[in-house]
Amino acid sequence: MKLKRRRKLVKYVNILDRPISFNPFLFSRNFLLWAFLGLLGGVIAGIYWIVLIYLTDTIAFFEGWQVIPAMAISGLLAGIIIHLIGDPGEIHLIVNNIRFNKGKLDPKNNPSMVLSSLLCVASGGSLGPEAPLVQVTGSTGTWLGKVFRLKGEDRRSLSIAGMASGFTALFGAPLGASLFSLEILHHKHAVEYYKAIIPAFVASSFSYIIFALIVHLGLGPTWELPAYEIESTYDFGFAVLFAAAGAVIAWLFIFCTKFLKSAFGAMAVPIYIKTLIGGVVLGIIAYYLPVTRYFGHYEINELLFSEYSLALLVAILVFKVLAISVTVTSGWRGGFIIPLFFVGATLGLIIHHVFPSVEVSLAVICCMASVNACVTRTPMSTTILLATLTGFTYFIPILFASLTGYFLAPKIPFIGSQMDKKERKQFDL
Repeated sequence: MKLKRRRKLVKYVNILDRPISFNPFLFSRNFLLWAFLGLLGGVIAGIYWIVLIYLTDTIAFFEGWQVIPAMAISGLLAGIIIHLIGDPGEIHLIVNNIRFNKGKLDPKNNPSMVLSSLLCVASGGSLGPEAPLVQVTGSTGTWLGKVFRLKGEDRRSLSIAGMASGFTALFGAPLGASLFSLEILHHKHAVEYYKAIIPAFVASSFSYIIFALIVHLGLGPTWELPAYEIESTYDFGFAVLFAAAGAVIAWLFIFCTKFLKSAFGAMAVPIYIKTLIGGVVLGIIAYYLPVTRYFGHYEINELLFSEYSLALLVAILVFKVLAISVTVTSGWRGGFIIPLFFVGATLGLIIHHVFPSVEVSLAVICCMASVNACVTRTPMSTTILLATLTGFTYFIPILFASLTGYFLAPKIPFIGSQMDKKERKQFDL
């Protein structure tokens, strides 16, 4: 034992006696690689966003009943692109590849994902650009890892950092988006990918700066909630109650999606027929309830500052849940995070209408947090994202709501690839 201790001591002294290298700081060339990836992610996201806004403004020319054929044709074209170029997959595939495919995201899926998602999001589908951006920027990280001959966790970390840069560009929240890219991979312990935390932070920060410069992004909150002051500790109890209501709606969304997935799966028709049918349904919903059209980035503010009746809010809630489910299951491409925030905001307004004494901001923010955390199983990042996106300064009620939604989530996750292989065997998945 004494000999071993002496050897360790000698080894430690030898390390201290080594001459100081040129760079005595933690800063290294890896930082430059992460920063470069973030710059690429910001440029990619900026170009995608500019094209998306242009297409959205072009298709928005069709109003009234014209919305129905416009969305139907958009769905048909998106389906044809997927049929001809290939199925790019969805967030399920992205999570699966990061976890079980050595962290590799295949860039060959990008053309199909970009083209089809641009049509789907711009025409008014109830999915956002987060999944396409994550696929493209994440695969850019994989490509860089291959160029620099990185292997194992180093390559996986670079892919995750790329994902984080894509999330950040859309959300404008580097910290929350970085944690989201880690947490969504594994609902039990995001620290499994602890090596990717610093790369994700660095890439996100640089992506945020570039994206903000390209699209002239404002630095304030995205959604403006009425001012809120904590009146008593009972507010934390209300946060849990509101979150429980949000979990109910999240379960409704999950069951609705599973039902429609079975319905569309039973159709022995090409993908472009399914996307066409989805476009018709979405167009009809958008015609009668225009605020349900699109993924909610701008519509949440419209929802918050409009005087909708209780009956209309209930209709918006029900048909928005249906619209998201149809968009997900009919082959349309995009992400469901911001649409779920829209659903939560609608539920919060309904609660405020039923109980006028309830603080509207507290009800809205807690329902938004719960719905998303219940579906995506990301309570930590959901809390930080919402605090950043809404400017809601009281952090703890959001955390209570996120955790409530998380623990009330179904045992089988909505994103099936979040499960371990043992869990999949247990549930025969």
